[in-house]
Amino acid sequence: MNRPLRLLLPAALILLAACAQQQPSSVSLEEKQLGQCPMQLRSGQTLTVRLPSNPTTGFRWVVADAAPGVLRSLGPEVYTTPEDAGLVGSAGQSTWRYQVQQSGSGRLLMYYQRPWETGVAPAKTLDCRIEVR
Repeated sequence: MNRPLRLLLPAALILLAACAQQQPSSVSLEEKQLGQCPMQLRSGQTLTVRLPSNPTTGFRWVVADAAPGVLRSLGPEVYTTPEDAGLVGSAGQSTWRYQVQQSGSGRLLMYYQRPWETGVAPAKTLDCRIEVR
């Protein structure tokens, strides 16, 4: 084996190992993953939050705190329903997207509630600490 090929193989292995250790550029948070909080993120990543929702019942997810020091919203809530549901009033999914801005920590706090009902505890709560390196 000639010298350039012997050097190329270790270099290729090092590059593959480095690529395998990189964190994904997009991270998702869904209701079934709430046990993974606090979340460790890095600057530049996109955080996508997907939660079950059914606004026809009057319930909505209300964002009470979106870690303003470390997260920047990429737009409003997007509500989608499953294509195959075929039922009026069937449940769907609400999605929010955030860009991780800078190092620090914050809190993502959301309540699933009927906004007009005061003094009533939320049906669900998402409370996740966000830590950015």
